[in-house]
Amino acid sequence: MLAQAVEHLIKNIVDFPDDVSVKSNENTRGELLRVRVNPEDIGRVIGRSGRTANAIRTVAQALSDHKVRVDIMDVRR
Repeated sequence: MLAQAVEHLIKNIVDFPDDVSVKSNENTRGELLRVRVNPEDIGRVIGRSGRTANAIRTVAQALSDHKVRVDIMDVRR
């Protein structure tokens, strides 16, 4: 559910919503959400001084009952 919520949030920010994918992995440090976006949208998702990325991380942590990390990367990787 958390990955779907973050995906929905990011799809409404970017210009290329079809290129957005969010994959969830559990490890010993908590849950890791890997967000992939189009290279042209990476700046929009990170935001000025990382404000948008920090807001996304805050929302993800608020929706979860355990530790969550959000990594944002472009589709070229």
